[in-house]
Amino acid sequence: MEIFKFGGASVKDAASVKNVLRVLQKTGFQDKVIVISAMGKMTNAFEIVIAEYLSSRDIPGKSLSVIKEYHLDLAHQLFESNQAPVFEKINAFFRELTNFMKHNKSVQYDFVYDQMVCFGELISSTIVSEYLKLQGIEHSWIDARQFIKTDSTYRDARVNWEETQEKITHGVKPGKLYLTQGFIGSDANNFTTTLGREGSDYTAAIFAYCLNAEKVIIWKDVPGVMNADPRMFENPQLLNQISYEEAIELAFYGASVIHPKTLQPLQRKEIPLFVKSFLNPGDAGTAVSKGQSLIPEIPCFIVKKGQVLISLSSLDFSFMVEENISDIFKLFHLYQMKVDLIQNSAISFAVCVDNRFNNLERLIQHLKARFKVEFITGVCLYTIRHFDDLSLKTLEKDKEVLLKQVTQNTVQLITRT
Repeated sequence: MEIFKFGGASVKDAASVKNVLRVLQKTGFQDKVIVISAMGKMTNAFEIVIAEYLSSRDIPGKSLSVIKEYHLDLAHQLFESNQAPVFEKINAFFRELTNFMKHNKSVQYDFVYDQMVCFGELISSTIVSEYLKLQGIEHSWIDARQFIKTDSTYRDARVNWEETQEKITHGVKPGKLYLTQGFIGSDANNFTTTLGREGSDYTAAIFAYCLNAEKVIIWKDVPGVMNADPRMFENPQLLNQISYEEAIELAFYGASVIHPKTLQPLQRKEIPLFVKSFLNPGDAGTAVSKGQSLIPEIPCFIVKKGQVLISLSSLDFSFMVEENISDIFKLFHLYQMKVDLIQNSAISFAVCVDNRFNNLERLIQHLKARFKVEFITGVCLYTIRHFDDLSLKTLEKDKEVLLKQVTQNTVQLITRT
């Protein structure tokens, strides 16, 4: 089987949904699982609704109506009849969401987030499914939550591989076309969980692993994996091939095209992943597979904005030894801080962290009990893989470098801009 994943940009409007059909017409309809993300920027829109709901405990009618009208308007452009089943299905999802908000007793953000944000994928995949039905394409819409089983770490759930393998093996049969949602799963109590932001790529990898798929194709609005984000760097170049190991390195450092969790299950079974343009499906794109590290071998630039640089030193000028560092990392784990860079000396320890769960203030207060703490928010972390002198000089130009770390293949800079 082949696993296709269409991200938010590839289903953002009616024309994009129609393009999904064109891609399938060129690649065939058999032996495929299609993974669909929330449409456009709908995950961000749902996050606004969630924040307003938790702050007031009232249903945020205005923000919710923006989301509902977006989906209904898009559906009206795809379906001529107002009596098409898709409209009742969309309305049913919003009734279910509203009912949750009315009866929910939890104030835990992560739990509430997962129970609400999942409707982006459920509605998106339903609209695409109903459009394919309208075009006479036989397929099965399946709820990913019934197949991908996880623990209860809401917003960053870990997959129960044994149970997931069993459910996918028994529920997805060769020769057919299936359509499902990215990003979401469920725990042992059947509460919705999510796999982390951009987790739809991971969903595709999970299905591929469990089905021993021939390949995974991630369809994007770019020609493939570039050596730099075209929104932030000029004249990026297409990478024709990347090895699993190099792709994992790039993902670890924050390359946004491939989700960090996606590659490990694919590598274990040597399932190739392709990143291709949904605008030009016939182009080769980028292959991520076993083989040469990088083709062509050129510097790769990655930037992560909105990071936090934390500098720690002992209160009595004693050495920062293993026991101190171990305690620090336990706190990073406790407060869900992703560490992107580490640099230490005899009496100091510096880290660059991603405060994605907004726990920085509590972490800092905890650290101050044992260490002298200085921190700077809003810094940028730049990484160059396979750097050379020219790429490094170009990146450093006109920037205030707060910290620099160089290894054999990689250089990282933390800057104020």
